[in-house]
Amino acid sequence: MPSLDPAEQRARFAAAPAARLATLRPDGSPRLVPITFVLLDGLVCSAVDEVKPKTTTRLARLADVRRDPRVELVVDHYADDWSTLWWVRVGGTAAVHEDGALRERALAALVAKYRPYADAPPDGVLLVVTPTRWTGWTAR
Repeated sequence: MPSLDPAEQRARFAAAPAARLATLRPDGSPRLVPITFVLLDGLVCSAVDEVKPKTTTRLARLADVRRDPRVELVVDHYADDWSTLWWVRVGGTAAVHEDGALRERALAALVAKYRPYADAPPDGVLLVVTPTRWTGWTAR
């Protein structure tokens, strides 16, 4: 099974349009949600926004992280040509940032990465994942 070298893992992860974030519910089962994100100074940053419809900004994933900071993220490429498949998984610990310089820099980076944020920049809390483990695989 061909693995991706660390630089390629980070490059593919950073360029991906979305990731899947797994947190742990109170009963220990996984909660999996798609997120927008940026890789900033080695940290994975995602903001609560108003662009994508939500029933509340008090997201269950944030409560999960406050209770148990262990998380996993995955980005991948799928195609009918299976020789082009790849994925990158990041394990780490997450924290919620309500303010501060990192939050401001991450929000600006999210606006630069995602066109819909140009008209409606995210202004919610920032979820910051500090990676402790990177894994990557490619079919080639």
